[in-house]
Amino acid sequence: MFLTSSGILIRILSNSYLNVFQKILTNKGEKSSVVNFYTYLGLTLLSVWFIKDFCAEIFPLVLIMGILGAAGNYFIIKALSIGELSSLAPINSYKPVVALIFGIFFLKEIPSLSAIFAILLIIAGTYFIYGRSKCNKKAVIYRVIALICSGLEAIYIKKLILLTGITNSFILWAISGMIFSLVFVIFAKHKPIIKDYKSQILLIISVGIMQYSTNFVFSRMNVSHALALFQLSTLLSVFLGAKLFNEKDLKNKIIGSIIMIIGAVILILN
Repeated sequence: MFLTSSGILIRILSNSYLNVFQKILTNKGEKSSVVNFYTYLGLTLLSVWFIKDFCAEIFPLVLIMGILGAAGNYFIIKALSIGELSSLAPINSYKPVVALIFGIFFLKEIPSLSAIFAILLIIAGTYFIYGRSKCNKKAVIYRVIALICSGLEAIYIKKLILLTGITNSFILWAISGMIFSLVFVIFAKHKPIIKDYKSQILLIISVGIMQYSTNFVFSRMNVSHALALFQLSTLLSVFLGAKLFNEKDLKNKIIGSIIMIIGAVILILN
């Protein structure tokens, strides 16, 4: 129990701080696709030496995970490059709503009354954040796309953990993400140049800690329960956005985030 709790805490802290480094880099003019690629490249170079044998049957899972991971991370960085950290972080509470929508259309699952109540809470929390303060609509769209990708990616990460273990799944995640993030660089026609090496290195370390701790927690508990606990990183991100980037309307964002977190937890555990 102590190890699992420690893993959750480490994941919450690292997830919030990696967003900080992503925003610092893009604020300094670094391209989102390039930041994304070097993050995966750094993690691949650090971890590939520890890979163990694995079966060829998992390659389809690895490819799908790589596409979703690279796309999700790219759109998060893209969103942070034009939007506020404290405004974008609470959108993560919509992850279970996305899962619910997929369940309605593809699994014919009818939401319960508690699920509907949870959605209403998330919507109410959204009003406190976006109804009373200005926000960049394009940044919100990018963050929602990232949310969908990361939500689906979590399923494939869990499958790989069960098939290959925590470390192998982490390494395969890094390698596949590197390959597909390179595709984003090529299509964006950006020169693969980073000027702020310090922030990029700190980002690589933060992402590595975040993903490995995520895998560790996923190996020990249900994904939906883990995602519910990960929602707590939202509040930390709101505080960091206000403290480090002087983002305004902190009170409304805190109230909205708490309401959205409660809704998300109810929906995930429903």
